[in-house]
Amino acid sequence: MANTSTLDMEKELTRWNQYIRTMTDSEVKIEFTPKQAIWKKNKATLFYYAAKEKKYDVPMFIIYSLFNRPDILDFAPGTSLIEGLVNEGYDVYLLDWGIAGYEDKDITIEDYIADYVQRGVRRALRHSGAKEISILGYCLGGTFAAMYGAIAEEPIKNLVICAVPIDFSVSAVPDKWAEALKEGLIDIDRVADIYGILSPAQVEAMFRSVTAPVYVSPYVTLFSRAHDKKFVEKWRRMNTWTEGHVPLTGGALRQLTQDLFKENKLVKGEFTIRGQKVDLRNIQQNLLVVSSSNDFLIPEGQSLPLVELVSSEDKTYMLVEAGHVSLAMTGKLNKILNEWLPQRSGKIVKK
Repeated sequence: MANTSTLDMEKELTRWNQYIRTMTDSEVKIEFTPKQAIWKKNKATLFYYAAKEKKYDVPMFIIYSLFNRPDILDFAPGTSLIEGLVNEGYDVYLLDWGIAGYEDKDITIEDYIADYVQRGVRRALRHSGAKEISILGYCLGGTFAAMYGAIAEEPIKNLVICAVPIDFSVSAVPDKWAEALKEGLIDIDRVADIYGILSPAQVEAMFRSVTAPVYVSPYVTLFSRAHDKKFVEKWRRMNTWTEGHVPLTGGALRQLTQDLFKENKLVKGEFTIRGQKVDLRNIQQNLLVVSSSNDFLIPEGQSLPLVELVSSEDKTYMLVEAGHVSLAMTGKLNKILNEWLPQRSGKIVKK
């Protein structure tokens, strides 16, 4: 009988060398789908990704979270959400929030939607010449997309909401932390006053407190598979994105905590944007809501209520076996969109 306990020294050396190199080499090569900046507002940039061969009249406008860079939406060739849309024949626009500075400390959620999202959509419509547009919001970007969809004057054809917090009465944070926030034991106003903005390190610490095991396990996985060069390359891209948190303005922090987390104003119909009430019943666009069953950040219970709160006649809800980011970075969301979007996006008929 063969001795199965014999150590493969060549494999072990390769694993250790790759592991050490990965942990000490800071350079990570990431390929992005070709893009063009067509509009800027403060730190934000609206990027345009031209369809490889345009097949649909209705372009896609993407809104991502405030907490991370949107790189996860264009993670790697072959699995990129943006690349997939472009290859399927859609013109794509991405609103990149950029990196907030201390001078941006007073920017609120209301400002982001009225001054950035709404104006960005108008710019995309002018640039594309399209009569209608689709909006895709991911994570907190999905919350923004729902808010905007409820007040939009622009012609939105489709609203796609992914891994989104809507009902904040369903908590994803530890019970003691949630209780402390709701009872005012953690003074967010004072934090915002003192710091102006939350630094990337502070934002990362906040997420680590929610998903601590997730932050430890990737390093264990890396060590066990460090001999696999393809896996290591993918791991490094993912780790770079995971640790790439960006500053959060004090104004946005206040509204996230007070208006959404503590008072749940969006679900109650009490959230306002420049004096205009955000009533989710005003959403009549074709609606697709996608949740992930293994999402440690946004549980399904936060997203599901949106389906019942809107007035859309054409609405679809899907629960996918994926994690918070793997939904986008593995191509699973592309497959869903390839089935749902075409008949709702004005396919161009060649003469």
